Amino acid sequence: MTENTSSLKNFFVYKCLFALTFWNHVGLSMENELLTPVSDNFPEDGSDQKIKSLALIDINKNQSSFDWVVIQNTTESLSLSEITNDNVEKLIALLSNFRQGSRLQNLTLTNVSVNWDDLMEIFQTVWHSSIEYFNVNSVTQLSQIERYVFDYSGTSMKALIMKKILITDLYFIQDDLYRIFADMNIADMTIVESEMIHMLCPSYESPLRYLNFLKNDLTDFLFQKCDNLIRLETLILQWNKFESLPKVSFMTSRMKSLKYLDMSNNLLRHDGADVQCQWAESLEELDLSSNQLADAVFECLPVNIKKLDLQNNQISSVPKGMADLKSLEELNLALNRLADLPGCSGFTSLRFLNIEMNSILTPSADFFQSCPGVRELQAGHNPFKCSCELQAFIRLERQSGGKLFGWPAAYVCEYPEGLRGTELKDFHLSELACNTMLLLVTALLLTLVLVAVVAFLCIYLDVPWYVRMTWQWTQTKRRAWHNHPKEQEAVLQFHAFISYSEHDSLWVKNELIPNLEKGEGCVQLCQHERNFIPGKSIVENIINCIEKSYKSIFVLSPNFVQSEWCHYELYFAHHKLFSENSNSLILILLEPIPPYVIPARYHKLKALMAKRTYLEWPRERSKRALFWANLRAAISINLPIADENRCGETD
Repeated sequence: MTENTSSLKNFFVYKCLFALTFWNHVGLSMENELLTPVSDNFPEDGSDQKIKSLALIDINKNQSSFDWVVIQNTTESLSLSEITNDNVEKLIALLSNFRQGSRLQNLTLTNVSVNWDDLMEIFQTVWHSSIEYFNVNSVTQLSQIERYVFDYSGTSMKALIMKKILITDLYFIQDDLYRIFADMNIADMTIVESEMIHMLCPSYESPLRYLNFLKNDLTDFLFQKCDNLIRLETLILQWNKFESLPKVSFMTSRMKSLKYLDMSNNLLRHDGADVQCQWAESLEELDLSSNQLADAVFECLPVNIKKLDLQNNQISSVPKGMADLKSLEELNLALNRLADLPGCSGFTSLRFLNIEMNSILTPSADFFQSCPGVRELQAGHNPFKCSCELQAFIRLERQSGGKLFGWPAAYVCEYPEGLRGTELKDFHLSELACNTMLLLVTALLLTLVLVAVVAFLCIYLDVPWYVRMTWQWTQTKRRAWHNHPKEQEAVLQFHAFISYSEHDSLWVKNELIPNLEKGEGCVQLCQHERNFIPGKSIVENIINCIEKSYKSIFVLSPNFVQSEWCHYELYFAHHKLFSENSNSLILILLEPIPPYVIPARYHKLKALMAKRTYLEWPRERSKRALFWANLRAAISINLPIADENRCGETD
């Protein structure tokens, strides 16, 4: 017993543990360096402990003293690296010890650089060993490829994975290379990242159930008219150079058991020409994502498909009546150019729909009515336009019972710019803003109310009177221009025009006129009794007098606000104030005017009294001298034409 224990320890001087990844089947990985002894992993008593992992890196060592029977009885997984022409014979000798019945099931070879015949000899040795899962990474074939008669009989092999295979021989007969792999009698085969341009149809009915040719250079000629892949269930042709969707369909038409096909990341197109596609009737899942397919793709789809991936293509709509996929349950249309949610008239069994990242502004609110069987809708990350039309879709989410996947984070307003970034759940518009009929009725009612208010104000403020006065002033100015076109500007003839009520005429004649005209300077006042021109209308006389006067003096009293003509004169003077941008109004408050006495239409008088300074006639005689001095100063101006005969006269 002691001697056996010592022998085991000596055998595992260069032993190491590893974990090897064998894609789709067995988890393996490898280490690529010579390790130091780790005899502590084995029991001192030499008991029969099973070893499941063993890495043998340096196979150039003299291993003649090793007990190969121990290896094949204790090892399930083996990883070997750096295989060259110098050590390949020792590798083959090592593998020859793992005959059928040994425990070794998983073998990984990494960084293999050998001649074609040696490479085939490795495969042939593995084929007649106990190995079931063979993984080959980074292989370089050195010599010329020649025909090799491969013996496939009596194998335990189930799966082969080959990754990064480099063929250095540029001139060889394709059958010599591809026939070896096409006729392999295993269930699973993977050849990836190897720039493979072709693969032959098996010579006989193949047991292959799984084929993975990821990242190669395969084209539309693959497996055309191939009748010997009738057991194939899964075919992965992702990242190749396929271009014709109909040819892909013809390729599958003879694969009677095919259920899953991955054609993503190719160059597939379909122009909708008069070409009838023929798919395998058994096909249930098809991945056509990341190609160049447009709307016509729906003319060329397998009728019994259950799961269809069309994301990242150029589809702008799902034509109605073109596709009748009654078995379709899952449809992925993300990253296309769709402007609305598709209907389900051709997809009566649809359960899941992904339409994210398209060009949908306002999704149809009747989607779940036309697609009652849909359990989950992924419609987020679209450029939603937050408007009244979107309100119905937002209500649809509340009624759907959580069928919108990614709500609310993935549903955000893109337009208008002011609402960009707002989640749809936070977007709200009033019923009035979105109901056209209600909006029209409301607008009509508001218009009627506005008309009524305007009519009331017109009557209350005597707007028609002001309109009439404006019209008369305009006509008077027009006639004056027509009769005297050269007199574009009126020449000032008076220092001031006096506007007053007949009830205040005594104060005007006895106080105002004498104190201004008989005082210092030559002041000329315009008074209607002496300066109105006979034959002209009163309105025309008022306008002419105001325009020929430097100032307009208004004698305000309760009598003034009751006079219609005083109102005319105030209006025209006020019009001159704004039209000529002059400061021509002088207000004299002869008697206090209670606010309630002023009619509503005298709003301009109210405004003038509120905003402008007025002179108030003092009752104390001692203050009247200052009153006259201020008034005289306000109308002081040198007139271009002065009637010297008028100066100093009493009216």
